[in-house]
Amino acid sequence: MKNVVILGAGLVARPLVRYLLDQPDLKVTVASRTVSKAEALIEGHPRGVAKALLVDDDAQLDALIAECDLAISMVPYTYHVAVAKHCLKHKKHMVTTSYVSDAMAALDGEAKSAGITILNELGLDPGIDHMSAMRIIDGVHKRGGQIVSFESCCGGLPAPEANDNPFGYKFSWSPRGVVMAGRNAAKYLKDGKIVEIPGEALFDHYWTKQVDTLGELEVYPNRNSLPYINTYGIQETKTMFRGTFRNLGWCKTMKKIVELGLLDDKVRSLKGMTFAGLTRQLIAAGATQELRPAVAAFLRLPVDSDILDRMEWLGLFSNDPLPMEEGSYLDILAACMLQKMAYKPNERDMIVLVHEFIAEYPAEKRREKITSSLIDFGIPGGDSSMSRTVGLPAAIGARYILEVKITRKGVIIPVTPENYAPI
Repeated sequence: MKNVVILGAGLVARPLVRYLLDQPDLKVTVASRTVSKAEALIEGHPRGVAKALLVDDDAQLDALIAECDLAISMVPYTYHVAVAKHCLKHKKHMVTTSYVSDAMAALDGEAKSAGITILNELGLDPGIDHMSAMRIIDGVHKRGGQIVSFESCCGGLPAPEANDNPFGYKFSWSPRGVVMAGRNAAKYLKDGKIVEIPGEALFDHYWTKQVDTLGELEVYPNRNSLPYINTYGIQETKTMFRGTFRNLGWCKTMKKIVELGLLDDKVRSLKGMTFAGLTRQLIAAGATQELRPAVAAFLRLPVDSDILDRMEWLGLFSNDPLPMEEGSYLDILAACMLQKMAYKPNERDMIVLVHEFIAEYPAEKRREKITSSLIDFGIPGGDSSMSRTVGLPAAIGARYILEVKITRKGVIIPVTPENYAPI
Protein backbone atom coordinates (compact mmCIF):
# COMPACT_ATOMS: atom_id res chain seq x y z
CA MET A 1 0.00 0.00 0.00
CA LYS A 2 1.53 3.31 -1.16
CA ASN A 3 0.77 6.57 0.62
CA VAL A 4 0.12 9.76 -1.36
CA VAL A 5 -0.12 13.04 0.50
CA ILE A 6 -2.00 15.87 -1.21
CA LEU A 7 -1.15 19.33 0.09
CA GLY A 8 -4.12 21.64 -0.38
CA ALA A 9 -7.87 21.13 -0.76
CA GLY A 10 -8.82 23.98 -3.10
CA LEU A 11 -11.21 24.36 -6.02
CA VAL A 12 -9.49 21.84 -8.31
CA ALA A 13 -8.65 19.11 -5.77
CA ARG A 14 -11.75 16.89 -5.78
CA PRO A 15 -11.21 14.88 -9.01
CA LEU A 16 -7.54 14.43 -8.05
CA VAL A 17 -8.43 13.01 -4.64
CA ARG A 18 -11.27 10.80 -5.89
CA TYR A 19 -9.17 9.34 -8.73
CA LEU A 20 -6.42 8.32 -6.34
CA LEU A 21 -8.89 6.87 -3.83
CA ASP A 22 -10.27 4.75 -6.67
CA GLN A 23 -6.87 3.02 -6.95
CA PRO A 24 -7.07 -0.01 -4.63
CA ASP A 25 -3.39 0.04 -3.67
CA LEU A 26 -3.22 3.69 -2.55
CA LYS A 27 -3.77 5.41 0.78
CA VAL A 28 -4.51 9.12 0.35
CA THR A 29 -3.83 11.83 2.95
CA VAL A 30 -5.28 15.26 2.22
CA ALA A 31 -3.71 18.04 4.27
CA SER A 32 -5.26 21.50 4.32
CA ARG A 33 -5.27 24.61 6.47
CA THR A 34 -9.03 24.07 6.82
CA VAL A 35 -9.38 20.41 7.76
CA SER A 36 -13.12 20.41 7.00
CA LYS A 37 -12.28 20.97 3.31
CA ALA A 38 -10.02 17.92 3.37
CA GLU A 39 -12.73 15.87 5.11
CA ALA A 40 -15.25 16.90 2.45
CA LEU A 41 -12.94 15.57 -0.27
CA ILE A 42 -12.27 12.27 1.54
CA GLU A 43 -16.01 11.71 2.22
CA GLY A 44 -15.26 9.04 4.85
CA HIS A 45 -13.36 6.79 2.44
CA PRO A 46 -11.61 3.97 4.37
CA ARG A 47 -8.27 4.68 2.64
CA GLY A 48 -8.53 8.44 3.04
CA VAL A 49 -7.18 10.59 5.87
CA ALA A 50 -7.80 14.30 6.42
CA LYS A 51 -5.25 16.34 8.33
CA ALA A 52 -4.84 19.99 9.26
CA LEU A 53 -1.72 21.64 7.86
CA LEU A 54 -0.24 25.11 7.87
CA VAL A 55 2.11 24.74 4.94
CA ASP A 56 4.61 27.20 6.41
CA ASP A 57 4.88 25.01 9.54
CA ASP A 58 8.15 23.37 8.55
CA ALA A 59 8.14 20.64 11.17
CA GLN A 60 4.58 19.61 10.41
CA LEU A 61 5.25 19.56 6.68
CA ASP A 62 8.41 17.52 7.18
CA ALA A 63 6.57 14.92 9.25
CA LEU A 64 3.84 14.56 6.62
CA ILE A 65 6.28 14.05 3.77
CA ALA A 66 8.40 11.61 5.78
CA GLU A 67 5.35 9.31 5.99
CA CYS A 68 4.42 9.36 2.28
CA ASP A 69 5.72 7.77 -0.91
CA LEU A 70 4.75 10.74 -3.09
CA ALA A 71 3.59 14.30 -2.40
CA ILE A 72 1.28 16.28 -4.67
CA SER A 73 1.62 19.99 -3.98
CA MET A 74 -1.59 21.89 -4.73
CA VAL A 75 -0.74 24.80 -2.44
CA PRO A 76 0.28 28.19 -3.90
CA TYR A 77 3.32 27.85 -6.17
CA THR A 78 5.47 29.94 -3.81
CA TYR A 79 5.58 26.90 -1.47
CA HIS A 80 6.56 24.26 -4.04
CA VAL A 81 10.32 24.59 -3.57
CA ALA A 82 10.00 24.22 0.20
CA VAL A 83 7.92 21.08 -0.34
CA ALA A 84 10.49 19.79 -2.84
CA LYS A 85 13.32 20.22 -0.33
CA HIS A 86 11.49 18.02 2.16
CA CYS A 87 10.92 15.47 -0.61
CA LEU A 88 14.65 15.52 -1.37
CA LYS A 89 15.50 15.05 2.29
CA HIS A 90 13.27 11.97 2.58
CA LYS A 91 13.73 10.74 -1.03
CA LYS A 92 10.04 11.01 -1.88
CA HIS A 93 8.59 11.69 -5.32
CA MET A 94 6.62 14.88 -6.01
CA VAL A 95 4.04 16.19 -8.50
CA THR A 96 2.83 19.76 -9.07
CA THR A 97 0.59 21.42 -11.64
CA SER A 98 2.66 24.62 -11.61
CA TYR A 99 5.38 26.06 -13.83
CA VAL A 100 8.98 25.14 -13.03
CA SER A 101 10.55 28.16 -11.33
CA ASP A 102 14.28 28.84 -11.50
CA ALA A 103 14.57 27.73 -7.89
CA MET A 104 12.79 24.44 -8.68
CA ALA A 105 14.91 23.85 -11.80
CA ALA A 106 18.03 24.30 -9.65
CA LEU A 107 17.04 21.17 -7.68
CA ASP A 108 17.34 18.90 -10.74
CA GLY A 109 20.79 17.54 -9.86
CA GLU A 110 19.82 16.85 -6.25
CA ALA A 111 16.64 15.09 -7.35
CA LYS A 112 18.61 12.84 -9.73
CA SER A 113 21.11 12.05 -6.96
CA ALA A 114 18.26 11.23 -4.59
CA GLY A 115 16.66 8.98 -7.23
CA ILE A 116 13.34 10.84 -7.15
CA THR A 117 11.02 12.28 -9.77
CA ILE A 118 9.71 15.83 -9.34
CA LEU A 119 7.11 16.05 -12.11
CA ASN A 120 5.83 19.60 -12.66
CA GLU A 121 3.54 21.38 -15.12
CA LEU A 122 1.08 18.49 -15.05
CA GLY A 123 -2.35 20.10 -15.06
CA LEU A 124 -4.21 21.82 -17.87
CA ASP A 125 -2.11 24.87 -18.74
CA PRO A 126 0.61 23.88 -18.13
CA GLY A 127 0.01 20.17 -18.63
CA ILE A 128 -2.53 18.95 -21.16
CA ASP A 129 -1.30 21.74 -23.44
CA HIS A 130 2.27 20.33 -23.33
CA MET A 131 1.19 16.74 -23.81
CA SER A 132 -1.22 17.33 -26.67
CA ALA A 133 1.31 19.60 -28.41
CA MET A 134 4.15 17.11 -28.07
CA ARG A 135 2.09 14.27 -29.52
CA ILE A 136 1.62 16.34 -32.68
CA ILE A 137 5.19 17.70 -32.77
CA ASP A 138 6.71 14.24 -32.40
CA GLY A 139 4.39 12.97 -35.14
CA VAL A 140 5.49 15.73 -37.55
CA HIS A 141 9.16 15.06 -36.81
CA LYS A 142 8.71 11.31 -37.38
CA ARG A 143 7.23 12.08 -40.82
CA GLY A 144 10.31 14.15 -41.73
CA GLY A 145 8.65 17.50 -41.08
CA GLN A 146 9.60 20.67 -39.23
CA ILE A 147 7.43 22.91 -37.06
CA VAL A 148 7.93 26.45 -38.39
CA SER A 149 5.15 28.06 -36.35
CA PHE A 150 3.43 27.11 -33.08
CA GLU A 151 0.74 29.12 -31.31
CA SER A 152 -1.18 27.82 -28.30
CA CYS A 153 -3.95 29.56 -26.36
CA CYS A 154 -5.88 28.32 -23.34
CA GLY A 155 -8.49 29.74 -21.00
CA GLY A 156 -10.98 28.74 -18.33
CA LEU A 157 -14.24 30.65 -18.91
CA PRO A 158 -17.91 30.46 -18.05
CA ALA A 159 -19.95 28.33 -20.44
CA PRO A 160 -21.95 30.61 -22.78
CA GLU A 161 -25.18 30.25 -20.77
CA ALA A 162 -23.32 31.13 -17.53
CA ASN A 163 -21.57 34.18 -19.01
CA ASP A 164 -23.83 36.70 -17.28
CA ASN A 165 -21.57 39.31 -15.66
CA PRO A 166 -19.85 42.37 -17.16
CA PHE A 167 -16.36 40.84 -16.84
CA GLY A 168 -17.25 37.70 -18.78
CA TYR A 169 -15.37 35.66 -16.20
CA LYS A 170 -15.99 33.43 -13.18
CA PHE A 171 -13.54 31.69 -10.87
CA SER A 172 -12.95 27.97 -11.29
CA TRP A 173 -9.50 28.12 -9.64
CA SER A 174 -7.57 30.28 -7.19
CA PRO A 175 -8.79 33.91 -7.43
CA ARG A 176 -5.46 35.16 -6.13
CA GLY A 177 -3.66 33.12 -8.77
CA VAL A 178 -5.79 34.60 -11.54
CA VAL A 179 -5.17 38.15 -10.34
CA MET A 180 -1.45 37.60 -9.74
CA ALA A 181 -1.04 36.31 -13.30
CA GLY A 182 -1.93 39.82 -14.46
CA ARG A 183 1.44 41.04 -13.14
CA ASN A 184 3.55 38.70 -15.27
CA ALA A 185 5.91 39.98 -17.93
CA ALA A 186 5.75 38.09 -21.23
CA LYS A 187 8.05 37.15 -24.08
CA TYR A 188 7.45 35.26 -27.32
CA LEU A 189 8.82 34.73 -30.84
CA LYS A 190 6.88 36.03 -33.86
CA ASP A 191 8.18 35.57 -37.41
CA GLY A 192 11.74 35.27 -36.15
CA LYS A 193 11.60 38.34 -33.89
CA ILE A 194 11.48 38.32 -30.10
CA VAL A 195 8.64 40.36 -28.58
CA GLU A 196 9.06 41.41 -24.93
CA ILE A 197 6.25 42.87 -22.80
CA PRO A 198 6.81 44.22 -19.27
CA GLY A 199 4.29 43.16 -16.63
CA GLU A 200 2.69 46.57 -16.33
CA ALA A 201 1.96 46.59 -20.08
CA LEU A 202 0.65 43.01 -20.34
CA PHE A 203 -2.98 43.98 -20.91
CA ASP A 204 -2.06 46.50 -23.59
CA HIS A 205 -0.89 43.65 -25.74
CA TYR A 206 -3.92 41.64 -26.87
CA TRP A 207 -5.91 40.76 -29.96
CA THR A 208 -9.01 38.75 -30.82
CA LYS A 209 -9.29 35.25 -32.21
CA GLN A 210 -12.24 33.36 -33.71
CA VAL A 211 -12.72 30.02 -31.94
CA ASP A 212 -14.95 27.34 -33.44
CA THR A 213 -18.59 27.92 -32.39
CA LEU A 214 -17.66 30.26 -29.54
CA GLY A 215 -17.07 33.40 -31.60
CA GLU A 216 -14.37 35.95 -30.82
CA LEU A 217 -12.20 35.69 -27.72
CA GLU A 218 -9.39 37.92 -26.52
CA VAL A 219 -5.85 36.54 -26.47
CA TYR A 220 -2.91 37.93 -24.51
CA PRO A 221 0.59 36.47 -23.94
CA ASN A 222 1.19 33.92 -21.19
CA ARG A 223 4.57 34.41 -19.52
CA ASN A 224 7.76 33.52 -21.39
CA SER A 225 7.14 31.28 -24.39
CA LEU A 226 10.79 31.10 -25.51
CA PRO A 227 12.03 28.26 -23.25
CA TYR A 228 9.48 25.95 -24.82
CA ILE A 229 11.30 26.13 -28.16
CA ASN A 230 13.99 23.90 -26.65
CA THR A 231 11.62 22.06 -24.34
CA TYR A 232 9.45 21.02 -27.30
CA GLY A 233 12.47 20.37 -29.51
CA ILE A 234 11.36 22.79 -32.24
CA GLN A 235 14.50 24.88 -32.66
CA GLU A 236 13.50 25.32 -36.32
CA THR A 237 10.40 27.38 -35.49
CA LYS A 238 10.07 31.05 -36.42
CA THR A 239 7.00 31.61 -34.19
CA MET A 240 6.49 30.38 -30.62
CA PHE A 241 3.55 31.86 -28.74
CA ARG A 242 1.60 30.72 -25.69
CA GLY A 243 -1.41 32.82 -24.77
CA THR A 244 -4.46 33.11 -22.52
CA PHE A 245 -8.09 33.31 -23.66
CA ARG A 246 -10.59 35.70 -22.08
CA ASN A 247 -13.96 37.09 -23.14
CA LEU A 248 -14.13 40.47 -24.85
CA GLY A 249 -13.46 43.49 -22.62
CA TRP A 250 -11.27 41.71 -20.06
CA CYS A 251 -7.90 43.12 -21.13
CA LYS A 252 -8.82 46.80 -21.39
CA THR A 253 -10.57 46.59 -18.01
CA MET A 254 -7.72 44.80 -16.27
CA LYS A 255 -5.29 47.34 -17.75
CA LYS A 256 -7.10 50.12 -15.91
CA ILE A 257 -7.32 48.05 -12.72
CA VAL A 258 -3.52 47.72 -12.93
CA GLU A 259 -3.25 51.51 -13.39
CA LEU A 260 -5.36 52.01 -10.25
CA GLY A 261 -2.75 50.06 -8.30
CA LEU A 262 -4.99 47.19 -7.26
CA LEU A 263 -2.42 44.51 -8.13
CA ASP A 264 -0.04 45.79 -5.42
CA ASP A 265 0.70 42.87 -3.05
CA LYS A 266 2.22 44.86 -0.17
CA VAL A 267 0.44 43.96 3.09
CA ARG A 268 -0.89 46.99 4.95
CA SER A 269 -3.51 48.01 7.50
CA LEU A 270 -6.97 48.46 5.96
CA LYS A 271 -8.90 48.84 9.20
CA GLY A 272 -12.09 50.85 8.95
CA MET A 273 -11.80 51.43 5.19
CA THR A 274 -14.53 51.17 2.57
CA PHE A 275 -14.14 50.34 -1.11
CA ALA A 276 -14.85 53.96 -2.02
CA GLY A 277 -12.33 55.13 0.56
CA LEU A 278 -9.70 52.81 -0.84
CA THR A 279 -10.38 53.96 -4.40
CA ARG A 280 -10.15 57.62 -3.32
CA GLN A 281 -6.84 56.87 -1.64
CA LEU A 282 -5.48 55.18 -4.77
CA ILE A 283 -6.26 58.18 -6.99
CA ALA A 284 -5.61 60.82 -4.30
CA ALA A 285 -9.16 62.17 -4.63
CA GLY A 286 -10.63 64.56 -2.08
CA ALA A 287 -13.48 63.46 0.18
CA THR A 288 -15.93 65.84 -1.52
CA GLN A 289 -15.13 64.85 -5.09
CA GLU A 290 -17.67 62.73 -6.93
CA LEU A 291 -15.87 59.41 -7.22
CA ARG A 292 -16.74 58.09 -10.69
CA PRO A 293 -15.75 61.30 -12.53
CA ALA A 294 -12.56 61.45 -10.43
CA VAL A 295 -11.64 57.89 -11.39
CA ALA A 296 -12.50 58.64 -15.03
CA ALA A 297 -10.11 61.60 -15.02
CA PHE A 298 -7.36 59.63 -13.28
CA LEU A 299 -7.63 56.75 -15.79
CA ARG A 300 -8.16 59.03 -18.81
CA LEU A 301 -11.56 57.52 -19.57
CA PRO A 302 -14.92 59.04 -20.52
CA VAL A 303 -17.33 59.07 -17.56
CA ASP A 304 -19.71 56.71 -19.39
CA SER A 305 -16.96 54.15 -20.15
CA ASP A 306 -17.94 50.48 -19.94
CA ILE A 307 -14.71 49.96 -17.98
CA LEU A 308 -16.06 52.19 -15.21
CA ASP A 309 -19.36 50.30 -15.42
CA ARG A 310 -17.44 47.10 -14.63
CA MET A 311 -15.58 48.74 -11.74
CA GLU A 312 -18.83 50.06 -10.32
CA TRP A 313 -20.50 46.64 -10.69
CA LEU A 314 -17.53 45.12 -8.85
CA GLY A 315 -18.22 47.51 -5.97
CA LEU A 316 -15.09 49.66 -6.12
CA PHE A 317 -17.12 52.87 -5.76
CA SER A 318 -19.37 51.59 -2.95
CA ASN A 319 -19.36 52.51 0.72
CA ASP A 320 -19.29 48.86 1.76
CA PRO A 321 -16.51 47.95 4.19
CA LEU A 322 -13.45 46.12 2.88
CA PRO A 323 -13.56 42.34 3.52
CA MET A 324 -10.38 42.39 5.65
CA GLU A 325 -8.63 44.70 8.10
CA GLU A 326 -5.13 43.77 6.98
CA GLY A 327 -3.90 42.60 3.59
CA SER A 328 -2.81 43.81 0.20
CA TYR A 329 -4.76 45.63 -2.48
CA LEU A 330 -4.38 42.47 -4.56
CA ASP A 331 -6.02 40.45 -1.75
CA ILE A 332 -8.91 42.92 -1.68
CA LEU A 333 -9.40 42.69 -5.44
CA ALA A 334 -9.29 38.88 -5.42
CA ALA A 335 -11.79 38.66 -2.55
CA CYS A 336 -14.10 41.18 -4.19
CA MET A 337 -13.94 39.40 -7.55
CA LEU A 338 -14.59 35.99 -5.99
CA GLN A 339 -17.68 37.30 -4.20
CA LYS A 340 -19.09 38.78 -7.40
CA MET A 341 -17.78 36.27 -9.93
CA ALA A 342 -18.34 32.84 -8.38
CA TYR A 343 -20.22 30.07 -10.14
CA LYS A 344 -23.81 29.54 -9.01
CA PRO A 345 -25.09 26.02 -8.26
CA ASN A 346 -25.44 23.90 -11.42
CA GLU A 347 -23.62 26.44 -13.63
CA ARG A 348 -21.04 25.07 -16.04
CA ASP A 349 -17.53 26.30 -16.61
CA MET A 350 -15.71 25.79 -19.91
CA ILE A 351 -12.13 25.01 -20.94
CA VAL A 352 -10.89 26.23 -24.33
CA LEU A 353 -7.47 25.08 -25.58
CA VAL A 354 -6.36 25.65 -29.18
CA HIS A 355 -3.01 24.74 -30.76
CA GLU A 356 -2.13 25.92 -34.25
CA PHE A 357 0.94 24.48 -36.00
CA ILE A 358 2.46 25.16 -39.39
CA ALA A 359 4.60 22.22 -40.49
CA GLU A 360 6.91 22.04 -43.48
CA TYR A 361 8.10 18.83 -45.17
CA PRO A 362 11.25 19.73 -47.17
CA ALA A 363 11.53 16.38 -48.97
CA GLU A 364 7.93 16.66 -50.18
CA LYS A 365 8.10 20.43 -50.74
CA ARG A 366 4.82 21.02 -48.94
CA ARG A 367 3.49 22.61 -45.80
CA GLU A 368 0.38 22.02 -43.73
CA LYS A 369 -1.57 23.74 -40.99
CA ILE A 370 -2.63 21.56 -38.07
CA THR A 371 -5.22 22.71 -35.54
CA SER A 372 -5.84 20.87 -32.27
CA SER A 373 -8.80 22.03 -30.16
CA LEU A 374 -10.19 21.09 -26.77
CA ILE A 375 -13.52 22.58 -25.68
CA ASP A 376 -14.80 20.95 -22.51
CA PHE A 377 -17.63 21.78 -20.11
CA GLY A 378 -18.17 21.27 -16.40
CA ILE A 379 -20.80 18.87 -15.08
CA PRO A 380 -23.86 20.71 -13.64
CA GLY A 381 -23.91 19.94 -9.93
CA GLY A 382 -20.65 17.97 -10.28
CA ASP A 383 -17.00 18.59 -11.00
CA SER A 384 -15.93 21.64 -12.96
CA SER A 385 -14.05 21.24 -16.21
CA MET A 386 -11.16 23.14 -14.63
CA SER A 387 -10.95 20.74 -11.69
CA ARG A 388 -10.94 17.69 -13.97
CA THR A 389 -8.47 19.01 -16.53
CA VAL A 390 -6.07 20.24 -13.82
CA GLY A 391 -6.54 17.53 -11.20
CA LEU A 392 -6.77 14.33 -13.26
CA PRO A 393 -3.44 14.67 -15.13
CA ALA A 394 -1.68 15.23 -11.79
CA ALA A 395 -3.42 12.21 -10.29
CA ILE A 396 -2.57 9.97 -13.26
CA GLY A 397 1.05 11.17 -13.25
CA ALA A 398 1.35 10.37 -9.54
CA ARG A 399 -0.11 6.91 -10.09
CA TYR A 400 2.28 6.13 -12.95
CA ILE A 401 5.33 7.28 -10.97
CA LEU A 402 4.36 4.91 -8.17
CA GLU A 403 3.69 2.11 -10.68
CA VAL A 404 7.14 2.78 -12.23
CA LYS A 405 5.58 3.55 -15.63
CA ILE A 406 7.25 6.97 -15.41
CA THR A 407 10.87 6.37 -14.45
CA ARG A 408 12.86 9.49 -15.37
CA LYS A 409 14.46 11.16 -12.34
CA GLY A 410 15.07 14.83 -11.65
CA VAL A 411 12.93 17.93 -12.13
CA ILE A 412 10.87 17.15 -15.24
CA ILE A 413 7.77 18.17 -17.19
CA PRO A 414 5.57 15.84 -19.31
CA VAL A 415 7.05 16.36 -22.78
CA THR A 416 8.52 12.92 -23.54
CA PRO A 417 6.45 9.97 -24.82
CA GLU A 418 7.18 8.04 -21.61
CA ASN A 419 5.28 10.77 -19.74
CA TYR A 420 2.62 12.06 -22.08
CA ALA A 421 1.56 8.87 -23.90
CA PRO A 422 0.08 7.00 -20.89
CA ILE A 423 -1.35 10.15 -19.32
